[in-house]
Amino acid sequence: MVLRAGPTVLAFHSGGFFDRPRLIAALGAWAVVLVAAFAAPRPLPASTPGRVALAGLAALAAWTALSLLWSPVAGATVDDIQRLLLYLGYVAGATALFAQPWVVRALEPALAAGALLVTGYGISERLVPDLVDLDASVSAGGRLEQPLTYWNASGALAAIGLVLCLRIAGDPRRGATLRAGAGAAAVPLATGVYLSFSRGALAALAVGVVTLLALAPDGRAQLRALAVTLLPGAAAAALAGALPAVRALEGGLSTRRAEGLAMLVALAVLAAAAGLLTLRAARAGTPGGRLALPRRAAVLAVIGVLLLGGVLAAAALEARPESSSPAFGATGARLGSIDSNRYSYWRVALGTFAGHPVQGIGSGGFVVDWLQERDVLDPTREPHSLYLGTLAELGLVGLAALLVFLGGIAAAARRLWRSDPGLAAGPAAALAVWVAHAGLDWDWEMPAATLVALALAAALVAWSERPAVSPAAPEGSAPASAPAPLARAPGPRRA
Repeated sequence: MVLRAGPTVLAFHSGGFFDRPRLIAALGAWAVVLVAAFAAPRPLPASTPGRVALAGLAALAAWTALSLLWSPVAGATVDDIQRLLLYLGYVAGATALFAQPWVVRALEPALAAGALLVTGYGISERLVPDLVDLDASVSAGGRLEQPLTYWNASGALAAIGLVLCLRIAGDPRRGATLRAGAGAAAVPLATGVYLSFSRGALAALAVGVVTLLALAPDGRAQLRALAVTLLPGAAAAALAGALPAVRALEGGLSTRRAEGLAMLVALAVLAAAAGLLTLRAARAGTPGGRLALPRRAAVLAVIGVLLLGGVLAAAALEARPESSSPAFGATGARLGSIDSNRYSYWRVALGTFAGHPVQGIGSGGFVVDWLQERDVLDPTREPHSLYLGTLAELGLVGLAALLVFLGGIAAAARRLWRSDPGLAAGPAAALAVWVAHAGLDWDWEMPAATLVALALAAALVAWSERPAVSPAAPEGSAPASAPAPLARAPGPRRA
């Protein structure tokens, strides 16, 4: 319960960004590790991928601590150490405890519900301004930021929750009622992604949806679920964009009341429609079978990703301050532009790495080079990319540790997908959202978002060490191809 609810609780404390909530969360995570050491059948991962992942995260934490010896900003390094200790304790405890059958059934719905709660709280002041009045920062410009206090992180968390809801809605092994609830929840989550006006969140959402379609063994059912949930979600987002009070908190109180009420009614109607359509599809059944994606399409997708990476790298290496600032605030103009100060951040990060290729400048030290080399007036302290930031601050050694951690998780996901693709598809696709978005922003410094991803990563490790399991038996009789219900699944085994 602590591990499942922790990220949601942290979300209401500025996302866990500051010292006090982060330290309390770390103490809670390590208390769980202590309990798991005595209560769990296996306190440590039994599989090679799980051990590799945990070792990589531990190595990253150790190398970050060691960088205190050369970091120019010791206070920032200490913050990074605290954050990594929280992440290490959380992953260690989760991999030990998440193999329990009730966790397999409940984890994805619980994480999706947490994302819905956080996103709904942030949207609430736009719907009922007489009842809810949340803090707003000037830098947000009306974008959805509460309770995390950062709009891009809010968009990323909503995108992760949305992908989880899409999977639940399209999973034939789930009960029809739960699938309908997930379909309905997808509508406000899609609206939250839009209201963040985060281009990175939208791009990461696209990565997650494509990953879900590629991994889901019941591709036709999954595709239908996407259609009946994303179309009402897109309609809700379009309406939110057409109402200035909802889109950007503009206008007087009477305007905000009228537009908020209209949006509230529309959200209720569209969510109900998505839920009913999902329920109808769940009860009617859909012919099974994975979607046959042609090899040519896969090759083109890889080439496209490489080309996009090349364009971003070229932009990062070329200083273009006259076109680096995107449209400010909650405006659709942001979504049609590729302008960003990130190109300058990344250019400086690559330059920092070139000067300190092995050990990096020290964790948290990017800000020093940024203040010296920046070509735009931006007070950022972060490179806005986990991967480039790790290169700049921790060098090749730090990046190697990070890649070992991510590689271990990927290997665990592959192992689970080969034994039970239906169980692997949701966590892997939602985790892909975070992996993509972390390359474009400072998600790593926002525990409320990163802990959701780490919960999914730990689940992939823990579940890959079990025999084939099912998250739930569908209402009515199960198809002959469905795995045995959890109650009849044998206990954990050694790899």
